[in-house]
Formats: sequence, C-alpha cells, structure tokens
Amino acid sequence: MLVLLPPSETKSDGGAGAPLTLDSLAMPQLTAVRARLIEEVERLAADPERSRTVLGLGKGADGEIARNAALRTSPTRPALERYTGVLYDALDARSFTKAQRAKAYARLGIGSALFGAVRARDPIPAYRLSGGAKLPGLPTLSAVWRDELATALLTEAAGELVVDLRSGTYQQLGRVPGAITANVLTEHPDGSRTVVSHFNKHHKGLLARALVLTRAEPADVRGVARVAAKAGLRAEIASPTELLIIT
Repeated sequence: MLVLLPPSETKSDGGAGAPLTLDSLAMPQLTAVRARLIEEVERLAADPERSRTVLGLGKGADGEIARNAALRTSPTRPALERYTGVLYDALDARSFTKAQRAKAYARLGIGSALFGAVRARDPIPAYRLSGGAKLPGLPTLSAVWRDELATALLTEAAGELVVDLRSGTYQQLGRVPGAITANVLTEHPDGSRTVVSHFNKHHKGLLARALVLTRAEPADVRGVARVAAKAGLRAEIASPTELLIIT
C-alpha cells in the first residue's frame, strides 16, 4: 500500500543530514525535472522582490527566500520530519516506535511541488514552493510534472493499492488512476455537510496514521474503510474509489 500525503507550506528548520543529493531520493526517473526546478527556484531567490510576488510571500518572509537560495547547501532531514502543520500533527510521527517508523517509511509518500513526490524517509532541505505557483519561464507546475509524475507514482506503487490523500492541487501534478481518495465532511445539526479546511487536514492525518499502524493490507476502499473505523473514524463509502470521513 502506498499512502500519498500532501506537503505543507510550513516546514521545520535545520536537520542533521548532508546537503541535498538528488540521487538519494526515491523515484529517480524524476531527477531531471527536479534538477530543472531547483535551478529555477535558486535563480528566483536571487531576486527577493520577484520571489515574494511569484511565491505569494509577504515582506517578512525573507527567511523563506533564503531557504530557496540554499537548497543545495542547507542540511536535510527525512521528509516525514520536514513537513509540519495540522495534518502532520495528527499523524504524530514523533510518537512512532522504531518498527512503526519503518512502516511509515515503507507506506508513506508525500507530494511536492519541487520534488514531484518523495518517500517519507527521503532527505530533503526546507524550501518554499506551492503547487499553484508558476515559475518564470516555465509552464504551470501541473504541466511540468503531469506525465513524469503520474508514471513514476504508478511505478512506485508496484501494483499495490494507492490511497491518495493529497489536495486537489497536488493530485493535478500527477494523478494515479484507480487510487482511493478521501474527502472529509463536517455534518451539521440540520444534516447538511460541508468541507472545513482544519478538520479536513486533521482527519486526513488521523487516517494516514491508522493506515501506517494497521497490520492489515487493504486491497480496496472497503478495506480502507475498515481501517478507518477501527481507528475511531466515521467512514462512509461513496464509490469504489472514494471514502468519506464524517466529523
């Protein structure tokens, strides 16, 4: 089973790993595109004002631009530790035992505008690039990644079930046909249901945690629903490829 998580705009600083080596990342067929984007992001970082515009940053975000300028020289840490925020708080990888962390490394992938996708153990630096950004001189990131990333993810899954918890923006970078998706809906007293961003991220994090820790190997949406239910989540099957988590 391959569980794909979205990245986060917030990332931890520092790390104990050596500087980025693209050859150390999973899905080596993406290396050429990764190298091209890193070069463009570094070039953009040399122009702070333009960086703020392209990356949607405020004037107090010089640290984010500095991260991009140091992509090849700053320390790395596993992607599972690099990304932070609501989803990753709910995943709570810091609480994993050694055996559970090994399962997380085996089962988790993380989408990335800069790297396409990485495995949870891949050593990466802190950076700033969102899936909706458009770098100067390049087409949209979905156009840059679409064909290469979709093929790489299918190869990485190796015929196993894919549970795609990425947001729509990151799914557009490289879709996985047949993947199970999960939508989180908040049910109101009148019975209506709506999407609430905070709960969406939190419950996807809880679902990802359940999928990491389970001893089961779900083969379809029913198997994923059973794992979710055992973890205390209210799950409904909307279609053979869509699971609803109701809060």
